[in-house]
Amino acid sequence: MKDIGRTKAQVLRTIVTYPIADLPCSTVKSKDVIEFLQSLPGQPQTVGNYASHLASIFAIARPMWDFRLDDREMRDAITVARRMGIISRSAQRNRRPTLDELDRLLAHFIDRRQRTPQAMPMHKVIVFALFSTRRQAEITRLTWDDFQNEHKRILVRDMKHPGEKLGNDTWVDLPEEAIRIIDSMRNSKAEIFPYSPDAITANFTRACKLLGIDDLHFHDLRHEGISRLFEMGWNIPHVAAVSGHRSWVSLKRYTHIRETGDKYASWPGIQLAIGNE
Repeated sequence: MKDIGRTKAQVLRTIVTYPIADLPCSTVKSKDVIEFLQSLPGQPQTVGNYASHLASIFAIARPMWDFRLDDREMRDAITVARRMGIISRSAQRNRRPTLDELDRLLAHFIDRRQRTPQAMPMHKVIVFALFSTRRQAEITRLTWDDFQNEHKRILVRDMKHPGEKLGNDTWVDLPEEAIRIIDSMRNSKAEIFPYSPDAITANFTRACKLLGIDDLHFHDLRHEGISRLFEMGWNIPHVAAVSGHRSWVSLKRYTHIRETGDKYASWPGIQLAIGNE
């Protein structure tokens, strides 16, 4: 059975603490779901995530476990909740790091690495994420066996996909800058970056707070990397070969970007990341 994922598990554990969880399955109606959603704290985007995870349970409860949850009641509840503004889709982030912010982050992590050699080389992780456009969880799953230097590509196992959590293994192209970072990461581990996604996120978030860098998430590096490729004049199929997008529709949000060249062409951060172990 597939792992449902940490976020969904946490959401479902929270739902269990609400009165709706005490109702007999066969009696749950759309109004009960709507009342539950209205009782949740947070923005409509957050409440929408709860609705989505709960809907996945309604979809399989009867055919899998013979729990008499009515999937139609859930669908009706989502329709009403969306029209009432109780739930909404997550807003697209457009935050991009500046070169100054990246320089400060790299300087911080290089200094930390020099003082504490056993610390994670976040300067390399950051630069690799930027140029490869990979998510932090994907980065930690990359292995030497799946890296084909001669073809400038790597197999990303279990790539994030709306319909598949596991088994969505995808070959992606690697820009030259990303390959240079990989080449500087030679170690005896099976994984190229043998760290945990949580550790990467925690290190990045802590550093941004310490450096006074506001509202920058690690995932914004992926957005920056994709934006850079379009600024360099790449077309959607070419970018998708790097980003791993199966649907080009998701990349249409970037098509307004004008071709301005590569602002990282003379950026010293690449060599700093490669030259500091």
